[in-house]
Amino acid sequence: MTRSRITRAGWRGAAVAVSVAAMMAACSPSNPDASDDASGPDGGAADADGDDDSGRPAGEAGGDIRIGTTADVVNFNPLVGNSRTDSWVTNLMYPAMMTINADAEKVPALATDWGYDDDGLGAWIEIRDDMTWTDGTPLTAADVAFTIEAIKEESLGTVAGMIGALDGAEAVSDTRVEFTLNRPDGAFINSVGFWMPIVPAHVFGEVDSVAEFANDEEWVSAGPFVLTQVDRGQRYILEAVEDYPLAEGGRANLDRVVFRVYPDVNTQVLALRSGELDLIANALPPSMVNEVAGDDSLQTYQVPSLGWAHMQYNMRREPLDQVEVRRALAHAVDYEAIRQVVLGGNAVSANSSVLTPTYPQWAEEDAEEYTYDPDLSRSLLEDAGFTDSNGNGMFDDLSFEMVYDSGDPIIATWAELVRDQSAEAGIEIRLAGLERNTYMDRTVNRDFDIYAGSWAIIDEPQSNFTLLFHEDGFINYAGVDDAEINRLMEESATALTVDEAREPLHEIARIVRDEVYDNVMYVEQFTFAGAAGWTGLDAKPSELLSVVNPQSLASAQAPE
Repeated sequence: MTRSRITRAGWRGAAVAVSVAAMMAACSPSNPDASDDASGPDGGAADADGDDDSGRPAGEAGGDIRIGTTADVVNFNPLVGNSRTDSWVTNLMYPAMMTINADAEKVPALATDWGYDDDGLGAWIEIRDDMTWTDGTPLTAADVAFTIEAIKEESLGTVAGMIGALDGAEAVSDTRVEFTLNRPDGAFINSVGFWMPIVPAHVFGEVDSVAEFANDEEWVSAGPFVLTQVDRGQRYILEAVEDYPLAEGGRANLDRVVFRVYPDVNTQVLALRSGELDLIANALPPSMVNEVAGDDSLQTYQVPSLGWAHMQYNMRREPLDQVEVRRALAHAVDYEAIRQVVLGGNAVSANSSVLTPTYPQWAEEDAEEYTYDPDLSRSLLEDAGFTDSNGNGMFDDLSFEMVYDSGDPIIATWAELVRDQSAEAGIEIRLAGLERNTYMDRTVNRDFDIYAGSWAIIDEPQSNFTLLFHEDGFINYAGVDDAEINRLMEESATALTVDEAREPLHEIARIVRDEVYDNVMYVEQFTFAGAAGWTGLDAKPSELLSVVNPQSLASAQAPE
């Protein structure tokens, strides 16, 4: 599980090979998918007869599921689209080789088996032999090979940043694709298996440029549904595919999936309560969770984030280059209060670890969260030589600006708590809530003292840690430059199993926590809402997959 190079020069390559656009889509700070937060026209009103033109009463078993979203599809090409609504729609047509289970482990979907050669320079994936595109063409390993070669050749989407080790792919049979790697890469299979949607080679291979292919009509699907109607600003209709072997019984239970566009989540909840919607794709704001959970006409689904919320301290600036200062800042925050007061209990402790509890296969059992102890913070600062010459309880030369996205209501709220709590430890924090583009620009350019934000998804630590903590890492905002971490990342880079990679990754996490290279504050628990009585909906970790994933919607069944 790694994009990390074995040589130092290779490590630089791993960090810079990912395009800015691709990585910001995958790992951008705080609300990474802003396009889905934009308001669109209200298409929420059902047809006058209440049946959405399906010929069946909406919500009847075997009929439709009506799902609310807050944005239109930006791109129907799954290899370049990266907004949540893009993914929710195209994931129902273009299968991935893997999905994830409740423990955030990668498990089979289209794929049946996978592995590495003994030297780690080759990898292979076996896929099912019973999948067919809706135009009657069999889905084979040739489609897999075509897809990854197109991504490599045209540097398409976020997956392009995950395949730096790839030299080539070959379909050696209808069900087996083999990959030639230029270095051992233990994250390669999981990354492409989970993140790469497979497209039909006989369709996408006929265009001059896959990157420029709009794919906005005559859709060909191998998922449980196929897109048949687009009314921008209002709805997207997908109809069930008659032959879908991944569903029990060989077909989705429902006839149609109808995505309806609403201006915001509040409007979606009103539509859900009125019976215009059956499910909301977007996560509920924490402030709304308790109210919705207490409504007997609704049901909720909760899943953990695949990332975390955090603060990073810019070690390129004095005195943040002193570990005592960073530790004082870490112990000046009441994390449990933030989780309870700001998030209403809809978050769990990460134990101040970059290996969070969302991933039991990676998590550190003995990791402990930074204690909230303003007296300890003061003691650390006094031992480091800082003084309060004015006698006002505030240390000299300890005033820091903290930047955050003012459009993120959760972070904007806990930023105020961090400011007030840090003042009790004698540390002044000046808040700088910024418009998102300005915030992003200052973060990427490392123009801050303290950065407050969140990662949406950090799912393969062997590769992601390179981006986070290598000196040339694209999202190494704190300025980590640690020779021991670099050595451990190189060690984990060649590990081809979780058991082999766990020890060096645990040591990296321990160093990050001890040196406060990243102050991981919490893992948010996302809540989704739907009408009561629906069964079969399969909630998966992350705000992206949530309840709106192919396995969930293929097995969903309306109330009787």
